[in-house]
Amino acid sequence: MTTSKQTRTVFACTECGYESPKWLGRCPDCASWNSFTEMASARAPRSSNGPAALSAPPVELSRLPADDEPRLALDLPEFDRVLGGGIVPGSLVLVGGDPGIGKSTLLLQVAALAATAGRRVLYLSGEESSRQVKLRASRLGLVGDHLFVLTETNLGAALREAESLSPAFLIVDSIQTVFSDAAPQAPGSIVQLRQCTMDLMRWAKGSGVPVFIVGHVTKDGDIAGPRLLEHIVDAVLYLEGERFSSYRLLRGVKNRFGSIDEIGVFEMTGAGLRGVENASEAFIAERAREPIGSAVVPTLEGSRPLLVEIQALTSPSVTPTPRRTTNGLDFSRLLLVSAVLGRRLGIALASQDIIASVVGGLRVQEPAADLAIALAIVSSHRDQPVLADLVVLGEIGLSGELRSVSQLERRLAEADRLGFRHCLLPEANLRNQRPKSKMELLPAATLRDAIKLGVS
Repeated sequence: MTTSKQTRTVFACTECGYESPKWLGRCPDCASWNSFTEMASARAPRSSNGPAALSAPPVELSRLPADDEPRLALDLPEFDRVLGGGIVPGSLVLVGGDPGIGKSTLLLQVAALAATAGRRVLYLSGEESSRQVKLRASRLGLVGDHLFVLTETNLGAALREAESLSPAFLIVDSIQTVFSDAAPQAPGSIVQLRQCTMDLMRWAKGSGVPVFIVGHVTKDGDIAGPRLLEHIVDAVLYLEGERFSSYRLLRGVKNRFGSIDEIGVFEMTGAGLRGVENASEAFIAERAREPIGSAVVPTLEGSRPLLVEIQALTSPSVTPTPRRTTNGLDFSRLLLVSAVLGRRLGIALASQDIIASVVGGLRVQEPAADLAIALAIVSSHRDQPVLADLVVLGEIGLSGELRSVSQLERRLAEADRLGFRHCLLPEANLRNQRPKSKMELLPAATLRDAIKLGVS
């Protein structure tokens, strides 16, 4: 590779963007193997005029106004919830998800809602032509007044056009397709992703216009050029869902202007994504009356209580090594629960295949779902149903004890609202104060006690 005085050759990790002057077999930052590629990195010329002038002088913190930034709320409550109440001016939001999950559809609907209120919106499309965007808008029943479409991959030219238009906010679909003249690499490379995202961040902060960028994901489910982009932007939203399910979950994993781990629940319809107001009811609507291998747990997603159904199936293994399979659950939690059931309660699971799943495509990560997993496994293994109108929650310790869970009253209120009359919970939750609830509370100190109460 021929280099000039202003260009040097570096090796960059394609997974995380870590740069090294020489090739490395394993990335010291993200531990990926054989991920370094050679590229030219432009060296910034040294200035002979001394330090550069500041764009703004330092300001004493106590003199700054303490008022919250006014937010742009849309007629899409599930979307506003994930952002913390609406769109913050000058924010940079990254939206990621699997191909075909509905990222472009969601942002086109968001743009149309803002345009319907008379605000100008610029939709920068680097993947589709303006005609293709129009066809998608027609399928969604969107008119498109005040919604401007720009098909351009040169980010500098696009931002100049945005300055002349003065939109309420800008959508870039996608960040992997645009390029900046300040970086010599091809679009989609680590250097280009970083340069384009930094350019968008500076433009958003300087103009006060919020910017949404769409990011593709890798086979592992991370945004391409992943942590590199997540560190720069203000908020990161993931659109999740099963390929053959109509439900989509918009999850906030980073938000500088609100709480994280908030989710918005949407249903994919012929007219696009529609917010689901009663998400708990939707997730348990098709549950059997006398369920075998099924338990309902009131989980917390951010500040939102949700009732989800956890199913488990056990069957004799036909292979020397029994399989453990999860869908929507933490695999390590399934291993922990099955190990405690076998070691502390003597349930013969060593020769059984165990499949555990969360209905509806939701991902449950909190330990409060341990007891629901255990009851679903025991119910399937014994072929006995879990008690009707029962919700269960509790973390399981390695000794078989049940540990308390947080925000119990909010969980119970959601279960009571949907008609559940019994709650199996850790005894430790009732030691200090008994929660106010119309439900019958069934406390248990150990997993053995909980199974006696919960499985008929």
